[in-house]
Amino acid sequence: MNKDRTLPWDWYPGRVPENVTVDPEAYLETTYSFQLFRSAAADAVRIGRGSSIYLGVMFDVGTQGRVSIGEFTLINGARIICDAEVSIGDYCLISWNTVFMDTTRMPTTATARRNELVAAAAREPRRIESATTARPIRIGRNVWIGFDACILPGVTVGEGSVVGARSVVVENVPPFSVAVGNPARIIRKLDPPKLSENV
Repeated sequence: MNKDRTLPWDWYPGRVPENVTVDPEAYLETTYSFQLFRSAAADAVRIGRGSSIYLGVMFDVGTQGRVSIGEFTLINGARIICDAEVSIGDYCLISWNTVFMDTTRMPTTATARRNELVAAAAREPRRIESATTARPIRIGRNVWIGFDACILPGVTVGEGSVVGARSVVVENVPPFSVAVGNPARIIRKLDPPKLSENV
């Protein structure tokens, strides 16, 4: 990253926001990933050493949201919708078209939802501003999340787990488990690595 917070290889003429920290050994493909970024929080996004953030990743971070990405994690084409906190650990593999949402940003009752949609149509820019509760998402170390998966508010995916493609995770996934389906359920347990294999 240059001193002016641009990326020399970037096709998009943007800048990395001032409250975003990208480790010198990490790779961020494009500043377009911050097109929906609105966080005013200090240290709003932190991308750890050796991590790779590829095209299609979108940091849709609200005014107080914080996202942390550990070391040597690869994210390809994910949408991170964060109004509180999304934490992704070290050595994770996040496949394309995944969605992490610590908030619904929309009321759950039909009448309130309809009222918010009508109000949004009169705003400039058109934006949902409903006050919904955000609940942090935590992804442990060495987690693999398959393509098109969705991680919903308040979910923790434990260390060493796998979330299958197109799964919708509504409850916590214990460490060293395989979760699949909609809603996701645990279909098997994995053996934790031996101490000498654990990185």
